[in-house]
Amino acid sequence: MHEFASHRIFEEPGNFGFIWGAGPAIEALNALVSEIARTPIPVLISGESGTGKDTYARLLHRLAQDKQSKFCKINCGTIDSDGLQSHLRELNRDSDGQSSRHSVYLDSVQDLDLLSQRALLSYFAEEEDPSCAARPKTRFISSTTGNLEAEVERGRFRSELYFRLNGARLRLPPLRERKEDIPSLVEHFLNIHAVTSKSKSTFLSTKVVKTLLAYSWPGNIRELENLAVRMIAFGDAHIALDDLLIARIQHENGAEEESSASLKAASRSASRRVERELIAQALERTHWNRKKAAQELQISYKSLLYKIKRIEGLDRKQDV
Repeated sequence: MHEFASHRIFEEPGNFGFIWGAGPAIEALNALVSEIARTPIPVLISGESGTGKDTYARLLHRLAQDKQSKFCKINCGTIDSDGLQSHLRELNRDSDGQSSRHSVYLDSVQDLDLLSQRALLSYFAEEEDPSCAARPKTRFISSTTGNLEAEVERGRFRSELYFRLNGARLRLPPLRERKEDIPSLVEHFLNIHAVTSKSKSTFLSTKVVKTLLAYSWPGNIRELENLAVRMIAFGDAHIALDDLLIARIQHENGAEEESSASLKAASRSASRRVERELIAQALERTHWNRKKAAQELQISYKSLLYKIKRIEGLDRKQDV
C-alpha cells in the first residue's frame, strides 16, 4: 500500500464508522464532539449528503458512555406525527426506572411536517413537567442537508423547535474542502472492505492518488467508500477509475484549452486501440487461455476479464 500520513481521531468498530482527518476543520470538529458528547445539550449536524452525519450522530451517542441508554434513528422524510409519537413512546417503554439519557437521531430534520414539529414540541414540554421526572431523559441529535434557518424564515420550520434542537452546531465540511484526507480515507476503506470480503487490498499508485485528488467528490465520503469497494472487487485501482470518472474530472477542470482536451482524447483513443491489439494477440497465442494471457500481459486475471468485457467484439472473437 502507498504510505500517507494519517491522523485517526475516533473509530467506531464494526460499523465502518470513523471520524478521520488531518486538516484543521476536522480537528476542530472532533475537539468539539469530545467536549459535548457527555452533556445533555441537543446537537444539530449540518452538511452535504455523504459527509458523515449519521456517523457523527452515533459517535456522540457512543461517547456518552451510558450503557443503559438507547439510540433511536428516525427518518424525518418518511414519518408522520403519529409515527413520531409512537417512536418516542416506545423509546421510554420498559425503562425500569433507569435514569439513562436516550439519544433520538432526527435524520433530515428539515423534512418534518408541521404536525410532527408540533408533536415534538409537546414532547419537550412533557420532559420539563415535574411529574415526568422519573422518565428517562432524551438527548436529541438532528441532521440537515439544507439551510434550516431559511426554512424558519419561510415559515416551514417552527422557530421554537429550531432553537430547541440547535444547542450545539456541527458543520461537516464536504470532501472537496478536505482533500488532504482523501489518501488516508481511501486506504482505510480498502483495508476494511478487503477484510470483509476476504480479499487482498489494492495498491494506490501515485497516478491513482492524483486522480482522486483531482476529483470534486459530489457524493463525498460515501462516494469515496463506494469507489474503494469497486477497487477491491476488480483487484485493480486503475480499472475502478473508469472512463466515466475521468470524464467527470476533465469536465470539472474545464479551464484547459480545447485543443489540449482534444489531444488527450486522441491519445486515449490510440491507447485503447493498442491495448485491444495487444490483448487480442495474447489471447490468440494462448488459444484463449485467459490466465496464461494475463500472465503474458503482466496484469491480473480480473483486470484481463474486465478489459475483454469492455472491448467491443473481443469477447465474441473466440466463437468465430
